[in-house]
Amino acid sequence: MTGPRFTPLAQSLPSTVPFVGPEAQERAMGHPFDARLGANENIFGPAPSAIAAMQDTASRIWMYGDPESHDLRNALADFHNASRSNIVVGEGIDGLLGYVVRLLIHSGDTVVTSLGAYPTFNYHVAGFGGELHSVPYKNDAEDLPALLAKAKEVRAKLVYFANPDNPMGSWCSGPEIVSQIDDIPDGCVLLIDEAYVELAPEGTAAPVSIDDPRVIRMRTFSKGYGMAGARVGYALGNAEFIKAFEKIRNHFGMNRASQAGALAALQDTEWLSQTQEKVAAARNAITDIAAKYGLKALPSATNFVAIDCGRDGTFAKLILDGLVANGIFVRMPFVAPQNRCIRISCGSERELALLDAALETVLADHNC
Repeated sequence: MTGPRFTPLAQSLPSTVPFVGPEAQERAMGHPFDARLGANENIFGPAPSAIAAMQDTASRIWMYGDPESHDLRNALADFHNASRSNIVVGEGIDGLLGYVVRLLIHSGDTVVTSLGAYPTFNYHVAGFGGELHSVPYKNDAEDLPALLAKAKEVRAKLVYFANPDNPMGSWCSGPEIVSQIDDIPDGCVLLIDEAYVELAPEGTAAPVSIDDPRVIRMRTFSKGYGMAGARVGYALGNAEFIKAFEKIRNHFGMNRASQAGALAALQDTEWLSQTQEKVAAARNAITDIAAKYGLKALPSATNFVAIDCGRDGTFAKLILDGLVANGIFVRMPFVAPQNRCIRISCGSERELALLDAALETVLADHNC
């Protein structure tokens, strides 16, 4: 009897996942976290209209979702003043990242990203045999000129650039990005991850021509719209590029409830505005808590704040472990020098009060 005959690539890959979920940590600890402030989820949740739309769809969940996401794509096209042919909907940005890598990268192709940036992208690149090159952050921010210079140096086919950025929360203006579009090397695509753009200052989104084949942008309903569990993301790009997704995507990957919820959320601009205000207030509260204990919050255009712990990664990890032991789920960047920080998601007043108390305890334990 023989087992499965894995490909040489699959055999060569380590058994890893990009993130260990808080649920796995809770199972290991044997109890839940008191405050869930590590996954960059929008605790303020989706609009009531989105919840109602998903509930209304529940009785029809026996049907597959529309494989074309027709209504949602039409609404997104109107929202972005584009055509439905310029938009593909997928299972969150994570799923769409996998599709883009699958379309562009095969074994040995070169890809460029920032050192310490979103690890799920790296996971997909490794999974399709790509060769990943990275450049360091500059002043705790992604460095687009350096990314494009590295892409030219290694003849990259794909560059990943998040604006705003995870894990540091930094951002640059959309016009600044557009001014560098002509620096994209021939045969290379710039992938702009705009997951947090609804929470960023006005002018952060890159006003790139939708027909430019050198750029593809990605957005999600997970962050500003509070629907992380629904797994709805979309990509904006040149119609021929978007058409290529039809060859490989999971046409039944989007369920009915998710599509209905996203459509309602997109139309509820008042709820999004309220969420933006709550996120801004929570960022300020986290900044004040950090300052109270002599720590420094970095500027953020997202629903989380990176806190500079003032020393090195070892010290930051001690603080993180202490917070986890005190019931507060947080994460931290994994590459120096950004790993001197911990990353705290925006939360409710109750959760931030728990963070405050836990941080006081942890720092006292370490005589800080």
